[in-house]
Amino acid sequence: MLPSSRFQIALLKALILVLFVAAAITLVHFTPFKGWFTTERLNGFLTAAGLWAPLLFILLFALGSSLFIPYTVFLALGVLLFGVYWGSLCVWVGSVLGASVSFIIGRTLGRDFAAHLIGDRLSKYDDGIERHGFTTVLYLRLAYLPYIALNFGLGLTKVRFWDYFWASGLALLVVTIIFTLAVNAIREAWLLKSWLPMASWQVLFAAGLFGFSLFLPRIMKNFVERPIQSEAAIWNGDVPGKPDSST
Repeated sequence: MLPSSRFQIALLKALILVLFVAAAITLVHFTPFKGWFTTERLNGFLTAAGLWAPLLFILLFALGSSLFIPYTVFLALGVLLFGVYWGSLCVWVGSVLGASVSFIIGRTLGRDFAAHLIGDRLSKYDDGIERHGFTTVLYLRLAYLPYIALNFGLGLTKVRFWDYFWASGLALLVVTIIFTLAVNAIREAWLLKSWLPMASWQVLFAAGLFGFSLFLPRIMKNFVERPIQSEAAIWNGDVPGKPDSST
């Protein structure tokens, strides 16, 4: 439980976070400015940037994901501008950077208030996420939960930033490869007016990688849940080894 003065500061920061999220969603989806955040408009802007286009794309991805511009906009844009291989690299770097920016915003503005809401009773689970942050983040990423919501949401937990960063980087690499290959195949099928590109090795590889990634969360679930549940059991007195608070 936070002292009164710290709680007021935490509440103020949480309100700023809520206002930021509301303003970002309104700006991107419900104002005339939404026309600036379409694939066509961004494509024209980046095409005119020449050699600076990859760097600008990565920076726009980082900014855009924090403003709740859909991940799919930048995914399609990356493949359209840079092709499947360089596009995959730019999308991956941009998605990791964007995930980091959103995480830091959520951590800075919302973590203290979230910790107050969690309280002492649920803090053991928060501590467990901190101890097993890498596997927890990797598990959640490969469960294909919404990208932007996960970025901000994990910032509210106790997970360490570098655990979050490296796990997100690994998981988003898998996700990026799968979806850039799929988007590129769809693009080629549309351009050629033929379904043959949908039977290419790229699509088969993406499908196989996607299927494998669906099983990874089940495998990793044991690594995530068991340690956290064991620690919770110790603190609840269900197993020997609970710290004796009376001493």
